Amino acid sequence: MLTAIHGAARRLNQRSQRIPIVYIGQYVRTLIPALFLGVILALLSESLQELLRRWVRGGRVRIFTAPALLAVIFCALLWVFGLRSVAPAALITAYVFAPTALVYAQRTNFPAVLLLWLPLEFAAGARLFPRPLQGFFHTVAYGIAILLALWLFLIYRGLPGMKYNLPRGWRDFALPVVGYAISAPVLIAVGLWLGFISPFHVPPNLTAEFAASRFALILAATAIPEEILFRSLIQNLIMRRLRSTNWALLLAAALFGCAHLNNGPGPLPNWRYAILATIAGFAYGKVFQRSSSVLSSAMLHALINTSRHVFF
Repeated sequence: MLTAIHGAARRLNQRSQRIPIVYIGQYVRTLIPALFLGVILALLSESLQELLRRWVRGGRVRIFTAPALLAVIFCALLWVFGLRSVAPAALITAYVFAPTALVYAQRTNFPAVLLLWLPLEFAAGARLFPRPLQGFFHTVAYGIAILLALWLFLIYRGLPGMKYNLPRGWRDFALPVVGYAISAPVLIAVGLWLGFISPFHVPPNLTAEFAASRFALILAATAIPEEILFRSLIQNLIMRRLRSTNWALLLAAALFGCAHLNNGPGPLPNWRYAILATIAGFAYGKVFQRSSSVLSSAMLHALINTSRHVFF
């Protein structure tokens, strides 16, 4: 795959001696995220999970194969785009191996989760990349974080309660609908009261195809990755520590809300967004708790975000 990408970049360079970085970025912008998404979705297969677990049990040091491969992919992309600085390569190497070393050393899980989450949350190292490439490499780093989280906690640790599997019955599809019917009116009322969203409107050219494509994009790019982090890992770990469902849900929802303080639109810290995200996070957490698959909370997440982007 990486050889094909580099070959394509070399052919483009043969057409022009100086091709803008943005052009090459457009060429691979969908290819690499699609590759990561394909692997993330493939890991929903419980048979594949068990196959990988058996392989890892063959030697504990094998835990380092995934972070090494992810670091190589990232460094290969740096090479494709002509970024020869050592700093980004060193940063991604530290980023993938630090949480892996903690898990390998049998330390508690939460510090490793924080090492995966916080550097992305604060866009660590963004200034090491040219501005046209910052968004692309942040997306790549996001995919690396989710894949590494699944490798460390789903495959290597076999952490119970992650619910990273396909839906197992009609209930897993009904819960997001019920959750939407309950939480959407509350979020709309609070959002209008805070002035965070505009009044309801129907776009003049709205089609079912547009709404479905927006839902699918949000589900794949936002909802599934965030639900893996905040429900399968953070809420799951908090619930195991506190052993109190309501307090665990509230704390996980508050952390989810705080993660939106540095998001737009609006001035930062964005308290309005944080309040709404906390309410939504509680609803996502409740659906996750009652379902058998993290895809249930991801579907509710995507329904809420799609409604906001399309109708408000």
